[in-house]
Amino acid sequence: MKTMKIGNICAEAGEKSSGYVKVKGTDIELPVTVICGEKEGKTVFISGGVHNAEYVGIQTAIEIADEILPSKLTGNLIILHLMNRTGFEHRTMSLVYEDGKNLNREFPGSDQGTVADKICHTVVTEFQKNADYYIDLHCGDGYEELIPYVYCVGAAAPEVVHKARQMAELVNVPYLVQSPCVSGGSYNYAGSCGIPSILIERGCMGRWSKEEVELGKQDVRNVLRYLGVLEGNVSQRTYNPVDVGNVIYKNAEHSGCWYPTKKVGYTFKNGEVLGEVKDYFGNVLETCVAEMNGILLYQVGSLCIIKGGPMVAYGENPNEK
Repeated sequence: MKTMKIGNICAEAGEKSSGYVKVKGTDIELPVTVICGEKEGKTVFISGGVHNAEYVGIQTAIEIADEILPSKLTGNLIILHLMNRTGFEHRTMSLVYEDGKNLNREFPGSDQGTVADKICHTVVTEFQKNADYYIDLHCGDGYEELIPYVYCVGAAAPEVVHKARQMAELVNVPYLVQSPCVSGGSYNYAGSCGIPSILIERGCMGRWSKEEVELGKQDVRNVLRYLGVLEGNVSQRTYNPVDVGNVIYKNAEHSGCWYPTKKVGYTFKNGEVLGEVKDYFGNVLETCVAEMNGILLYQVGSLCIIKGGPMVAYGENPNEK
């Protein structure tokens, strides 16, 4: 009988076990569920709350952990409900409370660094090392609005990229982005280590709904069914995601007030104004101009914008290809 062990949480074949895994070198304990199928197979790691105000992903992880039964699995699930727990409990948006770092910029981390580095190191050494596949659940942060889309790893071995892309194509969103990064993000680093990995974006602006969580759970189940880990057939979807290439991520050069001119999911032409940053007297500090024909994936949705922080992300309009 196979035993799945993460930290001090153990599950035998046919068992589900939940508890807390300690971040090495800290007092932080992360909520985790391990589900060990009755039949042996591949192991899928699912994480929520890399960014702690991305509530759709967190709630999706919580409900998936509660609802999936060991009797339905050929293989195992490792579900990390909330990666940035202290940020969640202090409402720090994207950042770890203790050091102000963004977890999704720090992977693979270090056991000798600050708290964020240690969280990343623990995720790599306790969770990713046991995974054959990885699904990372995100949404727009507390100040971001976005159109649902999915990332898959692109900077990895060809067979890893191919498998990750097949996983991403099962997600019920209109758009797909293949990432060129090998580190920084949790799923990027996992991909560089040979784990086919995707990141799902659904929901935004510090809100969550039952409808969004239901769609998120459907995504997870469809990917698990495709991988042969969860019994059942892939359910019907509204979308087959299409590629958005050459994504541009623009950060603000000034702090101030942000006035976008487009809505997420809208298309635009090269040279169009996407928004302005103004000071507190209404003077324009910065104008964001599109550098190509594109489609807007996400943007800051709050009045406040911060120097060096996100402003917009957009890519090639797939309808023009």
